[in-house]
Amino acid sequence: MADATEQQTRSLLSAAAVRARAGQMLDIGLHDGLTHFTIDLDRMDGVADAVLAVTRKAYPTAEIPFHARWRHFVLGGVDRWAQLADAASWQNRAARARAEFDLAIVSVLLDAGAGARWRYRDAVTGESIGRSEGLAIASLDMFAGGLFSADTRAPFRVDAGVIETLPLAALNSAFQASDANPLLGLEGRTDLLRRLGKQVAARADVFGMHDTPRPGGLFDHIAAQATNGAIPAPAILSAVLNQLGPIWPSRLELAGVPLGDCWRHPAIKADDATAGLVPLHKLSQWLSYSLIEPLQRAGFEVIDIDGLTGLAEYRNGGLFVDHEVLRLRDAEDAGRAHAVDSLLVVEWRALTVALLDRVAELVRAKLGRTPQSLPLASILEGGTWAAGRAIAFARRPDGSPPLKVISDGTVF
Repeated sequence: MADATEQQTRSLLSAAAVRARAGQMLDIGLHDGLTHFTIDLDRMDGVADAVLAVTRKAYPTAEIPFHARWRHFVLGGVDRWAQLADAASWQNRAARARAEFDLAIVSVLLDAGAGARWRYRDAVTGESIGRSEGLAIASLDMFAGGLFSADTRAPFRVDAGVIETLPLAALNSAFQASDANPLLGLEGRTDLLRRLGKQVAARADVFGMHDTPRPGGLFDHIAAQATNGAIPAPAILSAVLNQLGPIWPSRLELAGVPLGDCWRHPAIKADDATAGLVPLHKLSQWLSYSLIEPLQRAGFEVIDIDGLTGLAEYRNGGLFVDHEVLRLRDAEDAGRAHAVDSLLVVEWRALTVALLDRVAELVRAKLGRTPQSLPLASILEGGTWAAGRAIAFARRPDGSPPLKVISDGTVF
């Protein structure tokens, strides 16, 4: 029985489970069965138009890259990582891919809501950059400066032993955080990196196949699963969830398996031990999207990119609340702060995932494109995230999301 329960539990560590349970949540909402939200699908056409408008502005040629961490390393039209990587001498393509996995993993783990006040002063341009872009450039500077490397002659690496004992003060200083420049959730981020170091060191069989243990060793683990040079995108997520799962702070566990970004909602039905559970895996999917390009550069074909789902975060979620596809049953909820595990936030995030699939269909129909020529990853980039941010600033001067979530620096 324990084996069956573990198998059921592991099924939640997949993009297919995220999509299925999010679809169930939408279905319940469309039958007016949710505690906190009603849904008005008639307003979806307006959302698709808003997404198209920002997409055309950002990508006039309609050649839209994937939503991935790599976009945030481009500042003022200059791709900072490409500049560094192209100038470096790599032993082979796999060596560069390991470095890119190192960078993507650490940068994504450091990328949770920064708060509205924090800014990072870029040494090159002198510009002060906030939010996700600021966190990205800060993490790239740390990586390029060798903060995570055990070898001063080889800065472009993340060594398990270094991040396992990373002092909070080192990150605090690297992020330029202070009382006057407060960064939310810094302790949570530091703890996450230390836990990553511990997990990578403990699993040298996964992370040290061709090098000393480093997060970038996940490249070799995933590459080994290729069939005729092809890797399905959901297999990337599966590796991320199963190999990095134990680093997440203690949340739900079932049959001894840590479930990560997975939450309870009593309306979700299943005829096994997973009833009432809603997997979302937002950061892990954001990371998986960010690992596609290093695999492609290393010569692999990444297939079934639409097997991953949209991301349950506050820009995508805010898009639907601000466009009034999602309406709060209790208007007072807009002024309250909500815990990440509250039914309201779980409903909001799951509905976001399901509605992103529907927006993608509408956007493709308007452009005459197919899922192959315009995958969800490109629509998110074009796209939904930017449209969510645009309407947030149109509605509220500080661009804050329409709902307040109490985040510990590891979910959003």
